[in-house]
Amino acid sequence: MKKFFRILLKTIAVIGLTIVLLLAIVFIVNIICNKIEQGKIEHYGQLITVNEGKMNVTIQGKGAETIVLLPGFGTAAPTLDFKPLIEELTPHYRVVSIEPFGYGLSDDTDKERSTDNIVSEIHEALQALKIDRYMLMGHSIAGIYGLDYVNKYPNEVTAFVGIDSSVPTQDGMDTKFPIKSLQLLKKTGIARVLIKFSDDPYAGLPYDDDTKEQIRMITNKNFYNTSTSNELTNIEMNFIAAKNVTFPKDLPLLLFVQAKSEGIEKNWIPLHEEQVKNSVHGKVITLDGDHYLHHTRSQEIVENLKEFMDN
Repeated sequence: MKKFFRILLKTIAVIGLTIVLLLAIVFIVNIICNKIEQGKIEHYGQLITVNEGKMNVTIQGKGAETIVLLPGFGTAAPTLDFKPLIEELTPHYRVVSIEPFGYGLSDDTDKERSTDNIVSEIHEALQALKIDRYMLMGHSIAGIYGLDYVNKYPNEVTAFVGIDSSVPTQDGMDTKFPIKSLQLLKKTGIARVLIKFSDDPYAGLPYDDDTKEQIRMITNKNFYNTSTSNELTNIEMNFIAAKNVTFPKDLPLLLFVQAKSEGIEKNWIPLHEEQVKNSVHGKVITLDGDHYLHHTRSQEIVENLKEFMDN
């Protein structure tokens, strides 16, 4: 019996040491890869000074009207993620893609990620570019920030277009997220391993290999950094603050919503219909696809947008 326990203890010790060694290797490899990838990430757009930080912005297309794109939460490289949509928009519009702090190639920040701060920073970037007349087009949580934005700057925004945009009254925003655990995954390098062996979210989509590789590296760089971690911490507060806010009655309001949204909320479409019901120029258009409608339905989005604005 004693011999059995000695063997058992040795086995446990070996397993424990092996796990520690593997974690150490993952940690070191992650540090090395971070250094290497810093030099491989290709810069795009231009950096605008906002609140003593640098915010990355791209401007493409030469249309008479301007569209400002805002990303959904956690989209690591917004401008690259919006690529199919930007390609459809640029023949008709000037397209400005904003990468908020903590996203894409923008700086990280420790400033509170309240709706007010995020909206003010986006506006400051546009003011620095001397852009003061534009449509606002946003994905997912940009529906919350956009709601605040259009009420703060009604003389600048000519329309709001939502891409499966968030609604203040949707369920699940009181969830307590394991933010410290997520940050630990990044610090230890385990997040890199998980990303490496996860299914490619861009497989079968109109993204070339170079773009997908850039997105992967930027995802590793931005994974639950200070900005997005704080944004997730504040998500419930930001949704609560928006509950009694509505879109201006006279503002053209076009909401693209996924047709089958059981994974988000059963009454997803009615929530959006409620948002547009008091708008003089409001419309909900359902499209087949997942939450990232712009990955697969960019052509339909642009065609319907042009028709809506023309009418």
